[in-house]
Amino acid sequence: MAKGIEIRDAHFPGRAPIDAYGNGGFRFADMSHRGSILCLPSGIHGWEPKAPPIPTATDLALVLAQSSEIEILLVGTGTELRRLPEELREILRKYRISSDPMSTGAAVRTYNVLLAENRAVAAALFAVD
Repeated sequence: MAKGIEIRDAHFPGRAPIDAYGNGGFRFADMSHRGSILCLPSGIHGWEPKAPPIPTATDLALVLAQSSEIEILLVGTGTELRRLPEELREILRKYRISSDPMSTGAAVRTYNVLLAENRAVAAALFAVD
């Protein structure tokens, strides 16, 4: 008997540079994704944070789970730079992750450079229109 449509979480199982962003999504690895994404050592994951454009510790659970492979977390906060709450910065510091919030465009560009340098980088990128 045939199964119905199976809906899975969006996940690209590899590290890839971000080719483009805007129109509510991102392009990478000859694919596109509508919505926000997490770029992690385990790949690129679709991401639905609870209160954009500021993530919570719960929103970053996958980041924390992979903290042993991450030194720098770039946070693309949309079209404007937004400061991360002190509580969140403290949690990231406990996991030995340096956080750097910036606009999504700047975060994409910085992520691509650090990825090309084979650095231990991750990114939490809020989609922009």
